[in-house]
Amino acid sequence: MNAPDRIATTVLTHPDDSFRRNLVALGTIARREVQRILRIWTQTLIPPAITMTLYFLIFGGLIGSRVGTMDGIRYMDFIVPGLVMMSIIQNSYGNISSSFFGAKFGRHVEELLVSPMPHWVILTGYVAGAVLRGVMVGAIVLLIAMFFTPVRMPHPFITLTTVLFGATIFGLAGFINAVYAKKFDDIAIVPTFILTPLTYLGGVFYSVKLLPAWAEAGTHLNPIFYMVNAFRYGLLGVTDVRLWVAYTLMLAFTLALGAIGLWLLRRGVGLRS
Repeated sequence: MNAPDRIATTVLTHPDDSFRRNLVALGTIARREVQRILRIWTQTLIPPAITMTLYFLIFGGLIGSRVGTMDGIRYMDFIVPGLVMMSIIQNSYGNISSSFFGAKFGRHVEELLVSPMPHWVILTGYVAGAVLRGVMVGAIVLLIAMFFTPVRMPHPFITLTTVLFGATIFGLAGFINAVYAKKFDDIAIVPTFILTPLTYLGGVFYSVKLLPAWAEAGTHLNPIFYMVNAFRYGLLGVTDVRLWVAYTLMLAFTLALGAIGLWLLRRGVGLRS
């Protein structure tokens, strides 16, 4: 091999070129997800806003005026972090489960798998879209909350990191659901029978201190409970759990679900016909 050929080979296989290609691929998948969210904004952004407005009116306004305070906090203020986190979780999960299953159903995923794109790029691109939708809906719900009560943020770092962890965790969970789903009805099973009960029992509307001992112990097995309380601390400065425990669990779930997602892509489980 002469000198020019060696130089050309070095340039083609330079790590920087591979990084740039992966970055372009990642940006392409994420941009497509963003365009999908904005293209059908009447389905992705408006319904959660309407639903949460009703929650604020019914639970915060009508019922909250009779409840009074919860843990020494006005009930309307108490439920704001839970409702915001609930909307983030549900929309992050729903976005990636429907988007990735749609790509699988339309055979677009097979094109991604045969491309030189690494599996982590595919997974990260779809999760990025899920996180973005979760953050967008969460911001809309937080804005709506400002019409009902003053919203403060004494711990912005904890608020932001909890949002990112929560959206990432349930984005990865939605991805796994989409991989195993065989029909569109399958992507609704987990949100209906698992995600919704865990959310409502995760301390969104009440303090765990009100529960009997056996129910309180059971609540501590619910991962959403830790996310809601960490986010509540970021907005209100109060929590029913230790923050280091909440962050440890969120990090563990992120790593475990991410590893499972990459393994499923490498094995082609539910993706290759």
